[in-house]
Amino acid sequence: MRRTLTGTAASGPTGSPPPLPAVHGLLDGVPRQRAAGPGPKSPSGPGPQGRRPRPWGLLPTPTGTPFTFFYGVVLALTSYVTAHADTALVRALHENSSTDVTHLLSAPVPVLAASALWVAGGIASPFVLGFLLVLTALERRIGGVRTAGVFLLGHVLATLATEVPVGLAVLVGHLPDSSLHRLDYGISFGVAASVGALAGLMTPWLGRSVLAVFGGLLLQDLLALTDPLSNWGHLIALAIGVGTWPWVRRWAAEAAGTSG
Repeated sequence: MRRTLTGTAASGPTGSPPPLPAVHGLLDGVPRQRAAGPGPKSPSGPGPQGRRPRPWGLLPTPTGTPFTFFYGVVLALTSYVTAHADTALVRALHENSSTDVTHLLSAPVPVLAASALWVAGGIASPFVLGFLLVLTALERRIGGVRTAGVFLLGHVLATLATEVPVGLAVLVGHLPDSSLHRLDYGISFGVAASVGALAGLMTPWLGRSVLAVFGGLLLQDLLALTDPLSNWGHLIALAIGVGTWPWVRRWAAEAAGTSG
């Protein structure tokens, strides 16, 4: 059976083949073998492999970094009490939470926990900002439980390393008995240990830079002789954090493998 053309296709001169119908646009689905111009541009905007850093990601959240977030809430509440409560009440709370030699001998565990609920210097202390930024970054890499372990390790060991010599010095008569009741509380030892631990998860040049800057500030405070015992405690806590590098690096690798 032969197909017949209608319209203009059938009106050609006798004996000449009818003109072919226009076919432009009918083969648009066939991929081009050679590009006539520049290829299609990739979608704009950050993709899943090139996400732009978000500033608010540096701060703790209740779901992403629960330990840092809720601990920060507690510190905000105790700092509010320090700033607005009666002076005598605040003094009594701080004295009962002090990790001095007397309290460490009578109730070591409760006083070590209580001392970490306060910020020496109040909410304006630079250790508050360090707490938020450093512990958030550390918790995102190794998890909340392990971050709490690093923080407590620095808090406890640095406290003992500074207070035990005080007790021994009083025992042999090199310090007065009043040194047994020295006021000592705050989060600074735990933050210093966390800084040391986090430096081990950074690139080598960045980690060394963080240690050099932070350690330099601590040495400057020590040379100023404003509070030598606490200043030594900060340096000891920083060294404790550096000593956790084998563990935090393994934990970070495990966390990255699990999330990947």
